[in-house]
Amino acid sequence: MNDLLSIIEPFNLIIVCAFTFVAGFLDAIVGGGGLITIPTLLINFPTVHVPTLFGSNKIASFSGTSLAAYHYSKKIKFNYKILISVGFCAAIASFSGARLINLIDVNALKPLIFFILVFIAIYTFLKKDFGNLSDKKKFSENKTIFIACILGLLIGFYDGFFGPGTGSFLIMGFVSLLGFDFLEASAYSKVINCITNLSAIIVFISAGQFILELAILLAICNVAGNYMGTKMALKKGNKFIRLIFLLIVSIMILRYGYEIFVK
Repeated sequence: MNDLLSIIEPFNLIIVCAFTFVAGFLDAIVGGGGLITIPTLLINFPTVHVPTLFGSNKIASFSGTSLAAYHYSKKIKFNYKILISVGFCAAIASFSGARLINLIDVNALKPLIFFILVFIAIYTFLKKDFGNLSDKKKFSENKTIFIACILGLLIGFYDGFFGPGTGSFLIMGFVSLLGFDFLEASAYSKVINCITNLSAIIVFISAGQFILELAILLAICNVAGNYMGTKMALKKGNKFIRLIFLLIVSIMILRYGYEIFVK
């Protein structure tokens, strides 16, 4: 801890811990926690090597997401054929995306992501029954697995080379393409996020790109936020998750809009 405080101001550490709790809370419900933690870490710890911050945050995020996935698994009945298939595809695609990160200009994709998010926000807001059980699609198991695997490949690749909002995109995909309700989609996205995060953690740890004390502190805050968020989501149900989903998508729109049109 003394080594940590020698490079990080205690006040900045308190701010980061508070925001990590909030990020964990939101992440447990609809994803998007990285939209909060990554900018907060970069602003408050400007002297720390960026990959080291990413590695420390990944460890914390994995800890919180694992807890959320565990709690969802006790309330949601998973189809493990779908879960394993999409998780496997997402892991492979995430690894490929990470390998290709230097060959793709991610800034060129931001306008496309911005307009996709605007469409998602408008569609979700106007379609009031979106994500309800009454909107459930009827597919054969094989077709469901096929669509889910395509979704895993696309979003897994995105997570590997870019990342922000991956959980929210997964939820949107499960709801719009497969007709899952928001609660069910959140549960599946947490497990898949655990898989993709774990592969990234292996890379960061093998390269020594993490600060153990910082990772532990962030993990405690993230786990606490995830615990509260999961309890709230399971208690409030689909309408609450839909509302938080719209909030996170709106934040993402503002962020990308700023980077595209202002920054």
